[in-house]
Amino acid sequence: MLRRLFAVTIALTAAATPTQAQWSQFGGNARHTGNASVSAQPLASVLADVVHDPLVPFEIEAGSGVLYVHYAAPLLDGDDVFMSFKAAAGNGSTNWSVHRLHWETGQLVDKWTAQVDWQPVPDRPGFWEPAFQSVLANGFVYAPAAGGTLLQIDRNSGAVIRRINPFATIDPLTFVSGPPAADSAGNIYYGAFRMQGDQPWLVDIAGAWLVRVTPAGATTLVPMATLIPDAPKPTDACKSQFARSSAQIPPTPTSVPPSIPCGSQRLGINAAPAIAADGTIYLVTHAHLNDFWSYLVAVNPDLTPKWDQSLRTRFHDGCNILLPPNGADGGCPLGTATGVDPWTNEDGSGRVIDLSTASPVVAPDGSIVYGAYTLYNLDQGHLMHFSSSGAYLGSYPFGWDTTPAIWQHGGTYSIVTKENHYDFTFRTDPGDFVTQLDPQFKVEWQYRNPSRTSCRGGACVDEEQGFEWCVNAPAVDIHGTVYVNAEDGNLYALSQGGGLIDRIPLGGPLGAAYTPVAVDAQGRVYAQEGGHLFAVGGVFPRRRSTR
Repeated sequence: MLRRLFAVTIALTAAATPTQAQWSQFGGNARHTGNASVSAQPLASVLADVVHDPLVPFEIEAGSGVLYVHYAAPLLDGDDVFMSFKAAAGNGSTNWSVHRLHWETGQLVDKWTAQVDWQPVPDRPGFWEPAFQSVLANGFVYAPAAGGTLLQIDRNSGAVIRRINPFATIDPLTFVSGPPAADSAGNIYYGAFRMQGDQPWLVDIAGAWLVRVTPAGATTLVPMATLIPDAPKPTDACKSQFARSSAQIPPTPTSVPPSIPCGSQRLGINAAPAIAADGTIYLVTHAHLNDFWSYLVAVNPDLTPKWDQSLRTRFHDGCNILLPPNGADGGCPLGTATGVDPWTNEDGSGRVIDLSTASPVVAPDGSIVYGAYTLYNLDQGHLMHFSSSGAYLGSYPFGWDTTPAIWQHGGTYSIVTKENHYDFTFRTDPGDFVTQLDPQFKVEWQYRNPSRTSCRGGACVDEEQGFEWCVNAPAVDIHGTVYVNAEDGNLYALSQGGGLIDRIPLGGPLGAAYTPVAVDAQGRVYAQEGGHLFAVGGVFPRRRSTR
C-alpha cells in the first residue's frame, strides 16, 4: 500500500486499585515493547473472526483497492478482549464504540457496547483515518472522546462512569492527539490540541497540551510549548522542502529550500506517549505547519521538562549513498553534495507525520527507539535511537510507520521491526523483510515475505515486488517467536534466526494501512485484516510463563 504513498469529567473516586492488564494499550505496555511473557499458541486455526469495521467495502478506495484506515490494538486481560468498533450513523457520519468480547466455551462472545462521541480530526487530501485507541487501567477502560476528553468505562458492565475533562468546556475543535498511555501506577497520559479556522491544516493550532489523569480522575494540563523550550516559535520562518513541481531535486547544488511558518508543536495524531520504568514520559512532536521540525521530548514524572532533542539533520545518507550516483537515473543532479536529502539540500531530518502510527519504544537499557519518516530514501524512513539522557546514538534506514517489538534474552535484547521497500524503479527487487536488530542496530537476521501472487477483484497476477508486511507493531513471545501480518492476507510466526514456523490465512490480499498484533495470557494471537479481528491458536503443551 505504501508504494503508492506519495504517488499521490463529574468527580468520583476510582473504585478499583491499579491493575496491570496483559496487553493494556498500544504496544502492549507503557514502554510499547510488544512482548508477551507466555508462549504463543501455534497458528493452527482461526478461533474467532469478529467484524469490527463493517464499513470497509465503502472505505476501500475506488480503483486502487486500498484501505486507508488505521485500526486500534485490542486490549487483552484474562479472557476479556476490548476492541474499538465502527458503525454507520445513518447521516453519512460514523459512530465509534468500545465492545467487550469474552471467551466462553471456545467462542468470543460480545458482552457489551459502550458508545463514545469521539470523532477523528478533520479530513484532508491524502489523509488516512486515525486510529480510535483506548487504554485499560485501574480496572476501567478509558476511551478518547469529544473535546479532548476521556470516557471512563466500567469494564464489567460497559457503563460510562464519568467523562474526564481537563478543559472548562467540551469544545468540538479540541481533539485527543494519539492513543492514551498508562503507567504502572494507573496514571493516564495523552496529548490534546485545538484546531481553528475554516482550513485548520493551513493555519496554526490554538493550543496543544500534555494531559495527565490520575486513577482518582484528577487532571493536570501542561502546555506543550513549556515542554519543548528549544523549538522555534510558532511564527518563526522554518525551512521546508523544495516544491514537487521542480524540474529536478534539488533545483541546483546550492539551492536553499523555502521557509514557511513553523506553527506550534503538538503530538503526532497517532503517536502514543511511552513511559519508562523511572516514570519519564517520552513524546514525539512536530510543528503543526511544518513537520520537518520534529522532536523527541522527555518529561519528568512531575511533568516538568527533562530534555528535548530535535530530529533535524541527523542523517548523512542521501545523495550518492542510499540514492544512486549523482547524474544517474533516480540519483541527485551532478554536483549535489554527497549524503544530503535532495528535497532540502541539507542532511536528512527525521519527521513525525500524522499518517504514521509510530510511537516511541523504551528499550530495557532505557534508550528510546522511534520510527521517523523520511521521503528521500523512497518513503522508507529511519529508525532512530537515543539514550535516556537524550544523546543521539544512530539510526537504521527503515522506520516508516513502525513501533518495534523488544525481545529480552541472555542479558541483552533485540529489536524486531519491519523493512518494506516501496520503489523499484532503479534497483533490483530487494523484497520486504521482517528484520531483527541488536542494541547497536546491526542486523541479526531477516525474513523475506515469500508471497508473490496477488488476487483482487477475481483476477490473480504475479506480483514481482512481493507483499509488504502490513504490521505497525509486531508481537514477540517469551521464546522470541515473532508474529507479524502481511498484505498477502497471512499471519506469520517466525523463529529466532529468521525461519518460518508457520503461517495462516486470515483473508485475501489487501492493500491496507498497517495494523498491530497482540498476544493474550493464554497465548492466543490477535491480528487484523480488512476490518476483521482474528484470534488464532491451537492446542499445545503449556510452557511455563515467567509472569
